[in-house]
Amino acid sequence: MMQAGLWAATQVSVDHPPRGLPTEEDFSEVLTQVHKGFELGTLAGPAFAWLRHSLGLAEEDYQATLGPGGPYLQFLSTSKSSASFFLSHDQRFFLKTQRRREVRALLAHLPRYLQHLQRHPHSLLARLLGVHSLRVARGKKKYFIIMQSVFYPAGRIAQRYDIKGCEVSRWVEPAPEGSPVVLVLKDLNFQGKTIDLGPQRSWLLRQMELDTAFLRDLNLLDYSLLMASQQLQEDERGPGGSLLFRSARSVQGLQSLAEPGAQNLRLLPEGPNALHIVDGPEQRYFLGLVDLATVYGLRKRLEHLWKALRYPNRAFSTVSPALYARRLCQWVEAHTD
Repeated sequence: MMQAGLWAATQVSVDHPPRGLPTEEDFSEVLTQVHKGFELGTLAGPAFAWLRHSLGLAEEDYQATLGPGGPYLQFLSTSKSSASFFLSHDQRFFLKTQRRREVRALLAHLPRYLQHLQRHPHSLLARLLGVHSLRVARGKKKYFIIMQSVFYPAGRIAQRYDIKGCEVSRWVEPAPEGSPVVLVLKDLNFQGKTIDLGPQRSWLLRQMELDTAFLRDLNLLDYSLLMASQQLQEDERGPGGSLLFRSARSVQGLQSLAEPGAQNLRLLPEGPNALHIVDGPEQRYFLGLVDLATVYGLRKRLEHLWKALRYPNRAFSTVSPALYARRLCQWVEAHTD
């Protein structure tokens, strides 16, 4: 149902491509399409179509990948949330169910999110590509989001991590050697390891400051830095061992999306998903900030008080947005060379 519904929903933006920046009406638009046995809603469709266009993602390609052409892959997460996770058949797009209050937060922040990506086109924030609802027959409406997968292409990735910069409940029992199960490990699994970025380290530290400051100002917490790595191969390097990067022309194209005074741009590596890839001297790293929908409201403030009593003098995830942002930046600084 998701595949058939998304094919029809994307056809709307194929037939009516975005013209100019999103308007206030674009951010509040809700399109409901009724199918046999279900209905699919598209929230802020024109605004997300504009974002996909700005990322160079063709609507026909997006439609074909998410449509009925191939089965979705179910992703078994180590997250404590009750969300369901799926990947498109080529693992390029990630789909996740969301609570209604999380969807409200995402849509409320959407104009500022797009402004941040314009100002910082090489941001580490996950690229959110769509927000939808699905109702089967007369059942309860469920919501889901679509975003670019940080871990793409995934063929040679060895280990994946979900980092929050704290210690409570941040250990995952690794899969046995030789197991086909792909687990996302956590902070305590990364102890004793470092991210070797060489000259790219200063860029990463600055971008973490910019992105977490933005999330702090939105009163958000509980987001994660996804991280994975793989060995660089010879064909990913230029002559003499230098890294291959996009041409100056394509870099200028990305700069043209930014507002005047855009900050912290970098040369992007050749290949797909370049915005989430940072190459060090020997390793290619996949990095992205995800789960950008948890507001520090009354529910989380009460959770903070409860955890402070249960875990005295220990670092847990539910803290103020200012402390959360600062602590995650400190983790990255302490674990990079």
